[in-house]
Amino acid sequence: MTKEIEFSEFFKLLNEIKEGDESKQELIGLKITEFKTGEKAESFLQELAQNYLWIGLKELFEFVDSMDLSFIGNLTKEEWDDLAKKNNCDLPVYLANKMINYAKANKFVEKFSLKWKTSEREIEKHIMPMAAYITEGIIDVLE
Repeated sequence: MTKEIEFSEFFKLLNEIKEGDESKQELIGLKITEFKTGEKAESFLQELAQNYLWIGLKELFEFVDSMDLSFIGNLTKEEWDDLAKKNNCDLPVYLANKMINYAKANKFVEKFSLKWKTSEREIEKHIMPMAAYITEGIIDVLE
């Protein structure tokens, strides 16, 4: 059995930055770099979630064309609607699809299977649900 995947502290930091606490910006940058590499992950689920957080934030910034979480957190419904039209997709679908497509393009299933000595089938069954979980966390921070 794998350890529960928990990122509430990370999402709390994101929210603090969104609320204007710029002092947390450097810490978030370090965590994102750590998540991109997955070096400190303790399981394939944790590494998948960390990678998805990195991808999700990168893609959020691209979707909005800004890296300013305070700005992003203050967008109106009309502005989100305009961004959805511009990107041909609502943000949650956009983020989840980007995560899943990145995982496929970078052969996460095969890579994690070898690294974590876990069956490809076991890893594959978590690709989509983990994208939904991480996307939900990012969206919750923005609301």
